[in-house]
Amino acid sequence: MECLEYFPDISLPKLLLCISWNKHDEVAQMLLLLERWPRNLKASKALELLDFNHPEMEVRSFAVECLEQIEDNELANYLLQLVQVLKYECYLDCDLVHFLLRRALTNQRIGHYFFWLLRSEMHVPSVSVRFGLILEAYCHGCPQHVAILAKQVQALSKLRSLTYLIRNLMKVSTKEKVREEMRLVLSAPGYSEALSNFSSTLDPRFKLANVQIDKCNFMDSKMRPLWMVWNHTDSHLSSDQPTVYAIYKDGDDLRQDMLTLQIIGIMDQIWQSKGYDLRMTPYQVLATGCNEGLIETVLNAHTIAKIQQQYTNMKVKAAFNENCIYQFLCDNCKTQESLKNAIEEFTLSCAGYCVATYVLGIGDRHADNIMIKENGQLFHIDFGHVLGNFKSKFGYKRERVPFVLTADFTTVINHGSKVPKNEDLMPTAFKRFQSLCEEAYLALHDESNLLITLFLMMTNTGIPELSNVRDIEYLRKTLCPSQDRESARNQFRSKFREAKDNGFSSSLNNFFHHLNH
Repeated sequence: MECLEYFPDISLPKLLLCISWNKHDEVAQMLLLLERWPRNLKASKALELLDFNHPEMEVRSFAVECLEQIEDNELANYLLQLVQVLKYECYLDCDLVHFLLRRALTNQRIGHYFFWLLRSEMHVPSVSVRFGLILEAYCHGCPQHVAILAKQVQALSKLRSLTYLIRNLMKVSTKEKVREEMRLVLSAPGYSEALSNFSSTLDPRFKLANVQIDKCNFMDSKMRPLWMVWNHTDSHLSSDQPTVYAIYKDGDDLRQDMLTLQIIGIMDQIWQSKGYDLRMTPYQVLATGCNEGLIETVLNAHTIAKIQQQYTNMKVKAAFNENCIYQFLCDNCKTQESLKNAIEEFTLSCAGYCVATYVLGIGDRHADNIMIKENGQLFHIDFGHVLGNFKSKFGYKRERVPFVLTADFTTVINHGSKVPKNEDLMPTAFKRFQSLCEEAYLALHDESNLLITLFLMMTNTGIPELSNVRDIEYLRKTLCPSQDRESARNQFRSKFREAKDNGFSSSLNNFFHHLNH
């Protein structure tokens, strides 16, 4: 009763874990108490009651009642996890299914992502019947949306066929000839009709008019991802950009990228709520089927590797060029004011991604997986390794720092000057950057329960690096949920110092990456 009276928000998940659910008396008392519990738990606590630890129907129904109060925008943040925990429901006819169907049917944007999150798992035998029946219920309830979704399915089918064709042709022909063949296929009536006049699968706000065939291409990597470009008809959305770019990829599991970017987006919202705009770029990724999906293209951006090689005479020295990024920004800024703004964009975004990559344990952070926009914004791509699964080669641990903070980064932060190693001589600009990182980290520390819960809800997805509860321990280690803010700050501060003082090891990792490419 004390828990109900004094700590109703934070105590319920812990209390439920203490119940022996095979003892009738304890269960009866808990269910009576649950009836009296206020239905106003925060979303983070309600979501916690839907993971695998709580199979009881009454508990899950209580959690859904609490979720009824959240707005559609917040629901969209958690839709990925809510679809996954449908796997833990004992019955198809349950409150969570009713809740998700009702919200999807009353908001077509929710319905769009609900449809694709379900359809992308239809190849999994254990859920294909359940998810198929839920999809059927949605389609019956929203027939006007079915025609829109069917057009998207048809377009993806054409892109899949085109990818297979390109792979086969590349075995016997040159890239130039295969590119010509690709554009011929895209101009054929069957393809041009299927790929025109439909809502974007990646972002249904965009109505795609027709393919810009001369701008379409395929990429050099093994799976031959397609670089697709469309005109769109919505001038009120990005009127300065009349085209929509997207990458279609078949052959890679995009679910881990989708999860990581979703969490980075939620981190950004946490920071925004605290008054910090760290200029994050959580670009969109949507898995649409088995090892298939779409990736948003970020324009006017270049990899660190490309910048390093562009501003260095010798390839072997590229990774150790401390001025290359600063010089890149200088060359892209016409005035001192625009350069100042670009440095500010870089400083803020670098702080955000330093904290995010540390907390999430994102690995494989070489120079081809970090990009910079021409306006100075830094962002990371390709999240194939998370939760501390760092790469090694020949027994050598290639990533030996908690996050990437190399000399070329700190030179930009310090407005073109090298940052001294002596703590007493630290310039004001770099002290501000460190303070930003610490405040951003503490904001996530305050919301550690939510971030850990969102990962716990995804342990049944089949993502290799997130297969059981032990994989979540890395998050508990970095977020320090059991420590007070000052202790958490001190731990992060030691990691920050480690990243700064050992930035050379990240440069060395980039050096070996340059040699192999």
